[in-house]
Amino acid sequence: MSIEALRNLFIAPPQRDPSVPAQTPPFRDSQLPFAKRVDDLLSRLTVAERIALLHQFAPAVERLGVAAFRTGQEALHGVAWMGPATVFPQAVGLGATWNEELVRRVGEAVSTETRAMRARDDRVGLNVWAPTVNLLRHPLWGRNEEGYSEDPKLTSAIATAYTRGLRGDHPAYWRTAPVLKHWLAHNNETKRDITSSSVRPRVLHEYDLRAFRASVEAGTVAGVMPAYNLVNGRPNHVSPYLREHLRTWTDQELLVCSDAGAPSNLVDSEHYFDTHEEATAAALRAGVDSFTDHGTDSSKIVERVQGALDQGLLTEADIDAAVRRQLAVRFRLGEFDPHLDPYADTKHFDTPAHRALAQEAAEQAIVLLKNDDLLPLAEGTRIAVVGLLADECKLDWYSGTLIHRSTPLEGLYERFGAEHVDFAEGVDRVRLKTSAGTYLRVPPADDASDEVRGAEGALDPALVAGRTDLPPLTTDVTGTDLALIDWGEGILTLRAPDGRYLSVADDGCVRASADQPGGWVVQETFRLEPSDSHANGHLLKHAGTGRYVSVTADGAKVAAEDPRNAEVFELIVTERGEVAVTRAAATADVVVVVAGNDPHINGRETEDRTTLRLPQHQERLLRAARAANPNTALALVSAYPYAVDPGDIPALLWTAHGGQAAGTALARVLAGDVSPAGRLPQTWYASDTDLPDLLDYDVIGSRQTYLYFEGTPLFPFGHGLSYASFTYDGLQVEPGNGGLKVSVTVTNASGVAADEVVQLYTRAVHPSVPRPRRELAAHRRVHLAPGASAELSFELPLHTFEFWDVAHGRWRLEPGAYEVLVGAASEDIRLRCTIDLDGTPTPPRPALELGLDAADFDDQRDAEIVDRTKVSGDAVTPAGDGEAELVFLACDFAGGTTMASIEAAGEGSAELALPDGPVLARIDIPATTGPYDYTTVTGPTAHVTGVHDLHIKLRGRVRLARVGFSG
Repeated sequence: MSIEALRNLFIAPPQRDPSVPAQTPPFRDSQLPFAKRVDDLLSRLTVAERIALLHQFAPAVERLGVAAFRTGQEALHGVAWMGPATVFPQAVGLGATWNEELVRRVGEAVSTETRAMRARDDRVGLNVWAPTVNLLRHPLWGRNEEGYSEDPKLTSAIATAYTRGLRGDHPAYWRTAPVLKHWLAHNNETKRDITSSSVRPRVLHEYDLRAFRASVEAGTVAGVMPAYNLVNGRPNHVSPYLREHLRTWTDQELLVCSDAGAPSNLVDSEHYFDTHEEATAAALRAGVDSFTDHGTDSSKIVERVQGALDQGLLTEADIDAAVRRQLAVRFRLGEFDPHLDPYADTKHFDTPAHRALAQEAAEQAIVLLKNDDLLPLAEGTRIAVVGLLADECKLDWYSGTLIHRSTPLEGLYERFGAEHVDFAEGVDRVRLKTSAGTYLRVPPADDASDEVRGAEGALDPALVAGRTDLPPLTTDVTGTDLALIDWGEGILTLRAPDGRYLSVADDGCVRASADQPGGWVVQETFRLEPSDSHANGHLLKHAGTGRYVSVTADGAKVAAEDPRNAEVFELIVTERGEVAVTRAAATADVVVVVAGNDPHINGRETEDRTTLRLPQHQERLLRAARAANPNTALALVSAYPYAVDPGDIPALLWTAHGGQAAGTALARVLAGDVSPAGRLPQTWYASDTDLPDLLDYDVIGSRQTYLYFEGTPLFPFGHGLSYASFTYDGLQVEPGNGGLKVSVTVTNASGVAADEVVQLYTRAVHPSVPRPRRELAAHRRVHLAPGASAELSFELPLHTFEFWDVAHGRWRLEPGAYEVLVGAASEDIRLRCTIDLDGTPTPPRPALELGLDAADFDDQRDAEIVDRTKVSGDAVTPAGDGEAELVFLACDFAGGTTMASIEAAGEGSAELALPDGPVLARIDIPATTGPYDYTTVTGPTAHVTGVHDLHIKLRGRVRLARVGFSG
């Protein structure tokens, strides 16, 4: 039993509230263990009241004095959606710090502000939906910004630190109750609610589950949120893994909250069930405890649960199990013991300490990728800061509203003095000329209020409407110069001279009304499409509605669905962005080009990227700056990696969007006030051709991430330079408590105080199955003064060296040689040592004795894992309608086999063969009535004895569950 479970069962708050009368029901008795109090409260609730608690917005039970409760407060890198709050770097930026203690303090600050905000606004919830621990397997994933790393060890370390800060350190009461997102194997936004991630057992155990497990075992999380996608053909919201894995990692009651709208998807988009009653019952039985569906309206979920109960699809015990888990969280949050809740009176909000921490986190997240002695910049340097993000402090969908704001331009002004800094944004200045010869004009709006998106907070910001209090665009003979930014993939924004972006509200009018692009459906993005009827004409298409802009007597509107009814504009360019950049760069000592992405455009929730390339507009600006001044540094501010050519760029930095202190942090690093020590949390690939298909989740078979990638990355996992230099020596590897003790001495060999991130990797030298090229086992970020040394020690349990043995369904340490590698990055190894470990020899698969489960293959070609039944189990089928091949290594046929049995559904054939040898059997599978109607077909095989590799080829629409053998 875990320590956390023991606390919950046996540690009760030490004192009774003297104001509580003796007849108080047991659930109000603070001397009783939480478990007994939960049981008592549950017993007092009617069935209808219990069912009502299953929706995200659980109503109050007034007769018992139980308040309303809401699951779900976004808090990924600050309190989100509820108005102004401290904004920390994006999650991928926190991952780039490689600093658990820092991230713990960030989590503490975020949960402290959550408590403080709730004290004045009861819309703010204490069940926080953070962090996201999906691994950054593929850099084109739209939500790359939300994860910490491509590596499960680093991800779980950072996640555990953040959730420890969110939870607080009181033994009984929690400051907030964090929920990990998104269970499981979720890395694509494209058709995310209907695509299935094919995850073979080794990838499941060695990769995806590991990201969740450490935080759960540490007792720092309250639960998880299933993802929208399917895994192995089965929706995550009815996944047996919730029961088979998640709930076995702890004795604590874990709360499983559905993602928004996902319960309805089980019927509406996935068509996995015929009725919502079946779907809701299946999700509840699988382990979903709180249903996030239909916004604040709980009536449909209540109706579905009641219908499932009436139809016998559910029992009251199923409902009770879910309600019990919810109540357990509410008790831990101190809801029923306000007099004992140590966090009840938290007032700390936007404190000097939180501001300093936001700056520290932003500084530690900056990664120096390349430096040919251009940085740091000397005092008195004349700087041209240019680029589309040079004067921006961008937010993302899961940000709060900025209280403080620092852009790179503002940070450089503050650090070097405005007299030493020139600025050119690099936008294209354009006018849009109509077919009538007039120009689009932005009318003055001098008396309009200066609204900031999200300042008031909203339970569902997707419902926040655009402004209609400003006049629509009109036309006249001169028009208005607009700032055009091409963000790539044909998406552009247009901005008025007063800084407001052209946007479309519910009435369809086009106005200069938005302070930034944003919203669930971005209303500030457009496309220019060539007109078939005018040689130099363009149609202006609004991306959010898919409609074209037309000009009427009432002004500009997006009204035309048919392009023939759209206005035809001629694009008049008054100044190219590179002209302004060249002008600023030519007179500077050093140019800093700030490029990157807007987190609401081309790569975000609901939208994957299509390329690693930097958008062409920004490539133009970079080339112009470099041509005008060879002393050019490129600072990438982005939510994901880019494939840029660093060849002729003397200095290159990357940081995620760094929150409120981003500009100050970047300026201090450029000036050398802080030596950069961020490290890449994911591989930066050189080209799109290095990437697998976005939907290929087999990191082993397709050689994904630094663990398996065999090409040459642009920048490797763990990479990051410093203004200091460090030496490594004295590597020692000795037996420890059930594992190995590794020690190494690191010395700052420079005259600059700086942090170093020491990284320890392991590698199996002669594995019997494909293993990682190297795998992160431990790391530590350490600060060293000039000339100082530190001896660092790491404990490596023996399970660090294990792999998932698919042949026998267990973890196994293979005997043999292993390397322990220590260095500054995955490809910058300074010291190594080879050790021999005892383990369990590789036994053959008992094929004759036990048969083969199809999904337990060692290798595959063009195969996809699907659901054996809607409840549990796996089968394998060819991807599409083609042919698939499965490979099973070292199958023991003992004294000989002469018959094979195929358990399968669908229709097709299976061919069994030895490698480069004879076909043992060809067995046809006759058509079954459905994908879950399995039949067993037997057939003779060639006589085979002993241990051999086995290849199975599948053809047709067959779903293979199992192969058996007999003599």
